[in-house]
Amino acid sequence: MPEPKDIVPENLARLHDGEEQLRPKALDVAAGDRRLQLHLAAIEAAMDLADVFRQFDTADEDLKVAQLLGMRTFNAFGASLKLALSGYGQNSALIMRDILETAFLLDLFRGDRTLIARWRVADKKARMKEFGPVKVREALDARDGFTSMKRFEMYELFSELAGHPTMKSAWMMRPQKEGDAVIGPFVETTTLEAVLSEMGRLAIQVGETLDAFFPTDWRQGIATRLAFAQIKRAWLSEFYPSASKA
Repeated sequence: MPEPKDIVPENLARLHDGEEQLRPKALDVAAGDRRLQLHLAAIEAAMDLADVFRQFDTADEDLKVAQLLGMRTFNAFGASLKLALSGYGQNSALIMRDILETAFLLDLFRGDRTLIARWRVADKKARMKEFGPVKVREALDARDGFTSMKRFEMYELFSELAGHPTMKSAWMMRPQKEGDAVIGPFVETTTLEAVLSEMGRLAIQVGETLDAFFPTDWRQGIATRLAFAQIKRAWLSEFYPSASKA
């Protein structure tokens, strides 16, 4: 029986070694930037919310849906962060599109929890008709009175840069703005900053939505909710100071 280290072909093993060597380089970038550290703290706080929320014992099938969607964001944040720190910024952004779509769906359910049961039992045709990504964004914009289509613009950005094979997607394969695209992972400060910044913003968005599903009288969730609220205040104070004072 071959040794575990001999199972992976040599070139794949070398690629993995290169990825692991890039992680300390990426963390060095974050270590020198307090704002990036704040994004990482927000990511951790949102993941903690998802982890604690899943532990609430309930027979409510609709609440279980919210828990499952929270668990999905936990896994996606973990994968996206690992890819970002390993030099795969574009692939990290691709997963963030999934987080964004899940966050929108959770937000829709937060506003009208009767929709959860309809989504839960719908077949594919009915689900796409009422809960497809476009329908969800339109429903949220109508609910909130938004006309600027910023939700669409953010989803489109992730799609163009990472989700679809377009000429714009080549931008995230270039360590230098005017340079050539490269194959394999790389860590470049501007790209890493952009990816972690978007991930931090998504973490605040997901955390706010998950927090709304916590039973108010569930004592086990209080510490995690307070920790997220504290990180959220610090994050908003840094990146949206006018909103933090509102």
